[in-house]
Amino acid sequence: MFRFSKWQALIFIAGLIFVLLAAGCGGSAGKALHPDGKTPVVAANAGAPLTVKVFDVGQGDSILIRTKEQVALIDTGDVPAIDKLVSMLKSQGITTIDKLIITHPHADHIGGAAAVFDNFTVKEVYDSGQKTTTNVYKQYLTQIQKRKIPFTVVTAGMTIDLGGEAVLKVLAPEQPFISGTESDLNNNSIVAKLVYHSFSLLLTGDAEQEAEDRMLKKDAAILKSTLLKSGHHGSRTSSSLPFLQAVSPEAALISVGVNNDYHHPHPSTLKKYKDKKITVYRTDTDGTLTVTSDGKTYAVTKER
Repeated sequence: MFRFSKWQALIFIAGLIFVLLAAGCGGSAGKALHPDGKTPVVAANAGAPLTVKVFDVGQGDSILIRTKEQVALIDTGDVPAIDKLVSMLKSQGITTIDKLIITHPHADHIGGAAAVFDNFTVKEVYDSGQKTTTNVYKQYLTQIQKRKIPFTVVTAGMTIDLGGEAVLKVLAPEQPFISGTESDLNNNSIVAKLVYHSFSLLLTGDAEQEAEDRMLKKDAAILKSTLLKSGHHGSRTSSSLPFLQAVSPEAALISVGVNNDYHHPHPSTLKKYKDKKITVYRTDTDGTLTVTSDGKTYAVTKER
């Protein structure tokens, strides 16, 4: 019979304890939180077929969607965040963007477009068809023409295929554009529902209540989504109660800058989310937000 010496026995026991502790830690990890913010904390969806990153680009929007087959970028943040955006994309190993989608031509959504064209291969561009006279918009158009990138104006009813069985169902804008509001550019933002099997994420650009009302009248049922990217950085001009009721999200993701001049997100909007028990994630306090999904379940990971 094999016998342990005293020291061999101690080493064996220590090794056994280490293995048991490692196994016990294996099922939990990281900062991945389900919407209740408590359970379960699972690193699970690492390598999941769908990943969405709501980048922390300060006061602006930039959202990366990766499926098994394609890379899509929705908006490019504002000019001050150009270097940060390029760095974040490169850190993800991105060299090619299959689809660049600009929800509307405000600087905090289109400001980094020129840098994206300079640093990455962009295969296709989609936008709302709205035009402005700003230099940042002119540079954006010039780059598309110079590089001869295929360009599509998006309208409600279209579907954009992201490969790997993921699609963007475009819900807005539609013609004729909404006009006469305090911000027609916001109200004619591209609104699209990312659908991957039973998981969905409603991406709203800066759509305000007028746009929400129009979508509600057209087809309220289609708005229902697992998650909501909060409209207009959590402004009080978006997330009306009827709209929230139709979307009925489990969590809202707010892209917003620290101590921004607009005081986004607005307390009244946060109260609506709280009253409806919608978990809130914010890039100003949580950093870049990562959503992973296998098409049935999902996890939200906070950078900090």
